[in-house]
Amino acid sequence: MLLYHGSVMTVRKPAVARGRLKTDFGKGFYTTTSREQAEKWARIKKERAGAGARAVVSVFELDDALLEGTAYNIMRFSGATVEWLDFVVSNRRGEMAHSYDMIMGPVANDKLYATIALYEGGVLDAEAAILQLNTHTLFDQLSFHSVDACRLLTFVESFVL
Repeated sequence: MLLYHGSVMTVRKPAVARGRLKTDFGKGFYTTTSREQAEKWARIKKERAGAGARAVVSVFELDDALLEGTAYNIMRFSGATVEWLDFVVSNRRGEMAHSYDMIMGPVANDKLYATIALYEGGVLDAEAAILQLNTHTLFDQLSFHSVDACRLLTFVESFVL
């Protein structure tokens, strides 16, 4: 499977240590199967970085069979579920510590953040939040949270937008 990572630089060797805290699934290296989503993130990161920055998408290959085996501790969220919502909220608050090598599930992007904030604030209950979240197009993400998991990614190419 091909995976895409949006950034301001080419990433040949993914590293968990460079990831940010308080993200959807915690500190890690984030990818998606959606080139469109990776391009969007690259553009957002370019804007945040300011003048002179470039929007770059790095492309990786991952053997699908590795996701089906038991060699790695993998959390899978099938969609916007209560379990996914609580996991994302806990990570974004910095309250979650986990030992997963990889996590698969929807991206809680900026369009979804308003709904997540209403849930966090107690304005929406979990059921109402999930109903509202499922009205959006949900892109996927596959994040890597261990050095061993990052080594599974084979760099294919990168391109500047």
